[in-house]
Amino acid sequence: MPDTLDRRLNAYREDLAEARLRGVIDAKRYVEGRPATVSAPVTPLRARPDLACGADTELLYGEAARVLDVADGWAWVKSELDGYVGYVPHGAMEEATLPPTHIVQVPRTFAYRGADLRFPQAFALSMGSRLTVVGETETRGMRYFLLDGGLAVVADHCAPAGLPVAEDYVSVAARMLETPYLWGGRSGFGIDCSGLVQLSMLMTGRHVPRDTDMQVEAIGRPIGREELVRGDLVFWKGHVAIMEDELTLLHANGHTMTVAREGLDDAIRRIGWLYAQPTGYRRP
Repeated sequence: MPDTLDRRLNAYREDLAEARLRGVIDAKRYVEGRPATVSAPVTPLRARPDLACGADTELLYGEAARVLDVADGWAWVKSELDGYVGYVPHGAMEEATLPPTHIVQVPRTFAYRGADLRFPQAFALSMGSRLTVVGETETRGMRYFLLDGGLAVVADHCAPAGLPVAEDYVSVAARMLETPYLWGGRSGFGIDCSGLVQLSMLMTGRHVPRDTDMQVEAIGRPIGREELVRGDLVFWKGHVAIMEDELTLLHANGHTMTVAREGLDDAIRRIGWLYAQPTGYRRP
């Protein structure tokens, strides 16, 4: 099999490959996959069907994916959002039915077992989760959206799907301050550096790749350090940060283990002592 194909974005094994790779790689059979929706609030996507394997990324509730294979309780899937390939528990996926009508626009919220904040919570939802709203009601002055199965969410925590939720992705990233750092995370419950960039830009209607090495090739254009302003990106090998202004950045990092605000000079000095200097600066 060719070494040039990125396994994160190309689904292929010796026994099976996605149909678009027919003629590119040899496999025993090729499949289009079937459309499915993520039914778990957040589910890790792993390179192998093994709970001991760390997560490469995460899929969020209501996101679309194509199921390429199912075996031994695992589904081999490809995300429709960013093309990422990996394994999730089969129970975390369900057959795709109605398209989502809304997206969660706050860092975190709850799905209640009825339209009342006093009702038990069924589960928590992250920013970026997709919802299919089937009705609307009001209880004691609070407006709720109704979902299938009798669940309800606070209406003000949601925005129409398919439209930008915000204009400024930096403001979205700032709302995630103090969210725990999580390798492979891309949710309001735990997030990594490139996940913060991807999720924040998603809320402004911009789809960007998932990982740092992909983002440094795909987002915007290169600039010099002296040009940095709000919204620009600073890249290190394996790390990315968002400029909040000319002197300060926001990033999910393993130093504070949170999404944190840090001075640019301080970050460059601290990271450089352990690793290396920035590899580049880009303007989205």
